[in-house]
Amino acid sequence: MKLNEEYILDFAKEILTIPSPSGYPREIIPRIIEESNKYGLKSYKTNKGNLIIEFPGHSDKTLGLSVHVDTLGAMVRSINDQGEIKFTAIGGPIWPTLDGEYCTIKTRDDKTYTGTILSTSPAIHVFKDAKTKKRNPENMYIRLDEVVEEKQDVLDLGIDVGNFIFIDPKTTITKSGFIKSRFLDDKINVASIFGLIKYLKEHDITPDVNLNFIISTYEEVGHGAAFIPKLDEMIAVDMGCIGDDLTCTERDVSICPKDSSGPYDYDLTNNLIKTAKDNEVSHAVDIYPYYGSDVSAAIRAGNDIKGGLLGPGVHASHGMERTHIDGIKATIELLFHYIKA
Repeated sequence: MKLNEEYILDFAKEILTIPSPSGYPREIIPRIIEESNKYGLKSYKTNKGNLIIEFPGHSDKTLGLSVHVDTLGAMVRSINDQGEIKFTAIGGPIWPTLDGEYCTIKTRDDKTYTGTILSTSPAIHVFKDAKTKKRNPENMYIRLDEVVEEKQDVLDLGIDVGNFIFIDPKTTITKSGFIKSRFLDDKINVASIFGLIKYLKEHDITPDVNLNFIISTYEEVGHGAAFIPKLDEMIAVDMGCIGDDLTCTERDVSICPKDSSGPYDYDLTNNLIKTAKDNEVSHAVDIYPYYGSDVSAAIRAGNDIKGGLLGPGVHASHGMERTHIDGIKATIELLFHYIKA
């Protein structure tokens, strides 16, 4: 299976630079619609902002492949008397990894301002606890790249409570095939499904099942794909976990039989594992102890579906993440063979 790696990586790098924390899909969803239109696929948006892309197959059975385009982020919580911006998290970032990160604040009237997330004890030459102070929202703030001396100066710029804060993803693709970036969870798999779509279209392949690609916009806060079209099966194509007693690497596709939301469908999971083995796809089977997916949200919302979870191994999730092109290719290959089974 010869995939277009350049297309996958170029598209991944592009969408990783488009800000889309949970609740802010207004820039990324139009770009995804534009890409799906290139392949002549019908799509529609739900009231919540999710995008459903339809790819007809040979049978009456419909498989949903869900990826989430929303990311971690933050929002302005308050502005103190010195003009320092306090923030509240969107999703669950690892706070120490944000100390020193560049960010952008988006106002309600679409102005943007840059800044840096810092500890309230940012200088080793001034603060005795600069190295030891706990990194969390209570002990951190945003240093705005504007001349501000008091709260009113910040308000005069148009910055106020509730403005979104976008964190710089710092996307880098290495010569050795690694992709390093914030928010690979789960934008790397938006690129993966379009790699699959491109392959199917260029080789004039019709899948054995109807496909609904679900692009969800609130996964990081727990209810991304709670509302879905009528499906027979649903697979969340999300990041695979790495570390501790798990066996996955960044070069594998990970198949998850259980996460913190409970077991995934037994037969569907068995079929995924068998498909990977039969087609010699590099894979791992691991349980994720602190994890939930779009399938978790769909099942909790009462949808009558068989659900599964898979995705490329991603190291250092919710921090400075990394995966490899081999893991992305393994993910696409597994999905391809599964929809042709």
